[in-house]
Amino acid sequence: MSHPRLSLALDALPAAGRIALFRPTAATDLTDLPAARLHAIQGFRPDHDAISARGIAVSPAPEGPYAGAVVFLPRAKAEARALISAACAAVVPGGPIWIDGQKTDGVDSMLKELRGRMSVSDPIAKAHGKIFRIEALPGALSDWEAAPIEAAPGFTTLPGVFSADGVDRGSELLAACLPQTLPGRMADIGAGWGWLAAQVLARKGVESLDLIEAEASALDCARRNIPDPRARFLWADATQHTPEARYAGAVMNPPFHTGRSADPGLGQAFIRAAAGMLSLSGTLWMVANRHLPYDEILRACFHEVTEITPPSGRDSAFRITRAERPIPQRRR
Repeated sequence: MSHPRLSLALDALPAAGRIALFRPTAATDLTDLPAARLHAIQGFRPDHDAISARGIAVSPAPEGPYAGAVVFLPRAKAEARALISAACAAVVPGGPIWIDGQKTDGVDSMLKELRGRMSVSDPIAKAHGKIFRIEALPGALSDWEAAPIEAAPGFTTLPGVFSADGVDRGSELLAACLPQTLPGRMADIGAGWGWLAAQVLARKGVESLDLIEAEASALDCARRNIPDPRARFLWADATQHTPEARYAGAVMNPPFHTGRSADPGLGQAFIRAAAGMLSLSGTLWMVANRHLPYDEILRACFHEVTEITPPSGRDSAFRITRAERPIPQRRR
């Protein structure tokens, strides 16, 4: 099935040259576009790998110049602005840039903002969304470039990464529950921009820490935030990652959303993956929202599962868990 709006909008596709696609996902239908001329900019590893498997060139950052571009709007407005600014900088002057998005992702407000700053084509509305076109004007949207955010003292983030404006409360609670001495070989599974990893490295006993993170921009922030030589930064889908050697311990604040929708299966996949990464005597420290159905999968994957009470007392929203000694899983 063709993309509901692309097929109607691309009447002015440049006759030659590469076309940049900013943040398409694994679910984005690109069949109406010339695959050999496409270059997708996608830093989320599962989507990156799915697009690559279709034979489309893909990388986490632009490699311009491009003859034109399509920007697929994300939900976060600051990230959306940064993507459009990056497209203007990467496309040749005067080249077309299509901006596509659902109404629920703010396409109407973005259309209004851009109309106040430059010439915009009439939008095409279809399938609860819109697509419209602007022309690349170097410097026209330079104030929309992604600017570093000071999320905590000594830590910077970028628009679009998880908890970009500050430390996630669940991670703070988990850090408060970690013992003063941790195993030598550690992992932070879904490490984000590195705050929790820094708390792990501050504990005694840690000899190495692998930060496993699927979002390239978040991992880039972590590299800047953690200069510790014991840290290693792995751009990987945590649910598919196989370490070179099993870890003695791991920390985790797993995601539970796929786009707008809550997806407890994602957190459950993280738990299975964590059990598979740990040695048979290993320990996982994890935080998650209390309402999420993780108890059954934790007990299926670990011999011992214990709730830890933070020093501040039992939290009504978050549960801190220590899971010990993974149970070997049968291969299906």
